[in-house]
Amino acid sequence: MSEHGAPLDLGLTARAIAAIQLPSGAIPWGPGRHWDPWNHIESAMGLSTAGLSAEAEAAYRCLAATQRPDGSWAAAYLEDQIFDGTLDANFCAYVACGVEHHYLGSGDDRFLDEMWPVVRRAVDRVIAMQLPDGSIAWAEDPRGALWPGALLTSSSCIYLALASALSLSRLREEPAADWEISRKRLCEALDGSGTFEDRSSFAMDWYYPVLAGAKEGREGAELIRSRWDEFVVPGLGVRCTLDREWITTGETCELVLACLRLGMDDEAAGLFRGVQHLRDEADGLYWTGANQPSGRVYPYEKTTWSAGSVLLAAAALGGDSATRTVFGIG
Repeated sequence: MSEHGAPLDLGLTARAIAAIQLPSGAIPWGPGRHWDPWNHIESAMGLSTAGLSAEAEAAYRCLAATQRPDGSWAAAYLEDQIFDGTLDANFCAYVACGVEHHYLGSGDDRFLDEMWPVVRRAVDRVIAMQLPDGSIAWAEDPRGALWPGALLTSSSCIYLALASALSLSRLREEPAADWEISRKRLCEALDGSGTFEDRSSFAMDWYYPVLAGAKEGREGAELIRSRWDEFVVPGLGVRCTLDREWITTGETCELVLACLRLGMDDEAAGLFRGVQHLRDEADGLYWTGANQPSGRVYPYEKTTWSAGSVLLAAAALGGDSATRTVFGIG
C-alpha cells in the first residue's frame, strides 16, 4: 500500500528501471549517470522480482561482458568506459547474490551455466583480498595497492554473497572448500575478532551484520533493538547517518529485509509503509532520500537502485521464495 492507502503499482517501478537501462544491459543510477556493479545488481534483482526476466538477464550479461580478466569489475562505469578503476570487493562479490536470486526465480539452467564462471572468478578474486584477521579489505586501487583496512558493512555483505556462492557451488556439484574456509574466517571477524574502520554513525554498520546473517536470533534482535531509536524515524524510515535527519529509501528497505530475517514482520511492514513518502507516483521511482522535518528531497535524484531495493523489500514481504531465500528469511 502507498502512504495514501492505494495499492502500489510496483510494475510501474520496475518498468521505470527498465526504461533507464542501456542497450548494453547496464543499469545506471539514472539517465546519463554512471553505473556500478553493486547497484546495477540491486536493480537487476528488482527487475527479476517483477517478472522482467529478459531485462534482468541483459543486466547479468553486461556483467559477464565487462568482467576483467582477474574476475573483478571497476567501481564505476560511464556507459562502456571505466569511470573509476578501483576494485571494490563488495561490488564484485554481490554478483553471487544476484545470480542465485535470478536462478531461483527462473529455474533457467542455461542462465546458471552462463553465469557460473563469472561468479566463480569474482568470488575467487574477492577472497584473495582477505586480511589476516579474517575481514575482507574494502578495495584495491587501480595500481594494485590494497586498502589497508576493512569496512564492517562491506565485509558483512560479502558474507551474504559467499552464502549465495556456496549455494550455487552445491547446485553445480562443484565443491568450493576454499570459499567455506574463507566464509568461516569472515564470520569470526564479524563476530568480534576483526578490526573495522569506525563507521558506527552510519545505519548500515548497525543493521548489515543482521541482514547478512552474521548476527542471528536473539543476538541479532538485541543488536537491532539497541539502536532502533537512534536510526528509525517513526512513520518515515531510516536515517542514513546520525549527524542529520536524512531518511533514505535504500537503508529503510534493507532494514525491512533485516527485520524479516529476525521474524520482526510488523516492524518490517511498518518501515515499508513509511518509506512510501519517497515515492514519485508519476513514474514509480523513489527519491534517494529526504531531509526532515522539511521533507525536502536530497539529493534531487531518483535512483534505480533505490527502486530496486523497494522491489526486493516488497517481494520479501509478499513471500517471494527467491528473495526470501537469498536474504535468509524463513
